[in-house]
Amino acid sequence: MRDTKPPKTNKRTERLSPDGKWRSFPKVHNLLQYCSTGLYFARLKVNGKLIRRSLKTKTFEQAKLLLHDFITREQKHRHITGAPVLFSEARQLYESTLANDHTLAEQSRYYRRNCIKRLLKSWPELDGMKLRAITRAQCEGWSSKLAGEVDAQYFNNILGTLKAILDRGGIVHDSNSPLATIKRMGIELLPPVLPEPEQFLKLVDIMETSGARQSQDCADFARFLAYSGCRLSEARAATFADTDMDKGFLTVHNAKVRRARNWKPTRRLPIIPDMRQLLERLKRSNPEPTTPICKVGECEKSLTRACKMIGIPKLTHHDLRHLFATRCIEAGVDIPTVSRWLGHSDGGALAMKVYGHLREQHSAAMAQKVTFATPQPANVLPMPKEAV
Repeated sequence: MRDTKPPKTNKRTERLSPDGKWRSFPKVHNLLQYCSTGLYFARLKVNGKLIRRSLKTKTFEQAKLLLHDFITREQKHRHITGAPVLFSEARQLYESTLANDHTLAEQSRYYRRNCIKRLLKSWPELDGMKLRAITRAQCEGWSSKLAGEVDAQYFNNILGTLKAILDRGGIVHDSNSPLATIKRMGIELLPPVLPEPEQFLKLVDIMETSGARQSQDCADFARFLAYSGCRLSEARAATFADTDMDKGFLTVHNAKVRRARNWKPTRRLPIIPDMRQLLERLKRSNPEPTTPICKVGECEKSLTRACKMIGIPKLTHHDLRHLFATRCIEAGVDIPTVSRWLGHSDGGALAMKVYGHLREQHSAAMAQKVTFATPQPANVLPMPKEAV
């Protein structure tokens, strides 16, 4: 006679607490079920403190998944914080991380330190508060006050700094965070008001003939910015050794230094015809390879004066960078390519926000060329109709 084994059951091994209120599961540690409601709870000791949180589910399988997420989050708190109690302690940890982050440019560190100063100025009591004592109502009151004092972009950066400090202190930004209900402010990116091609030519002509000692040099600096799209510091650093007239490229030393994996110290920029004429003229004096291309490092006063004489809105050095990008896109160059020429590393996301309206105008113009009718050759004349 064949021996038969009893069928396996899927029953979970369960234990009841002495008072009969809680059900535990030896095979699933840290999981409890409240018998009267059927809800599952997580039970865990963090930083020496025993905590119990509802997982808000009555399904065992779902409770196991939520338990894993809960334990990961709480253990991350324990690992990151080093048990800081006060906000000032978390801020100091964040500032230490900021100082040692090799991927940040010094200018970025300076800006974030200013965000910390503005944060403490807008909320003086914050530094002496306990991290776990910061409430949602306090954060909402602070954000409402700050939103009326600074512009949208600065508000978003200060809010991001506060989130980073809380995260460094173990307060992860989730639905339970005191910042959970505070949203970033929307920023409307208005298209820059730029001169038309004829206006730009008149602009640099006025700069060149102003009679000032460096009027020619100022006009050439404005041309170089407009024909290259370089940032101000990039234009100042460009030398004749960076030009390759035969291959038609200009090597630009990137101003926004990053030491991350995808960081590149330079980029190659195609030399457009207007830039070639400018460089050929400047090279007639046989400069040394290490000589800067531009003899001056700014032309703001001359540029402002010329704009006023023409009657167009004031332009800055950075507006000439926008002018370069605008002319490229209007000429049919795709936005990702323009983004690379500008030295962006986001694949064109920022350029799309700033110059997306140009792409829409270009698309509308191209759409007028699409037709389902049979195209009629331009050199064919219709035959006259025969008389009946």
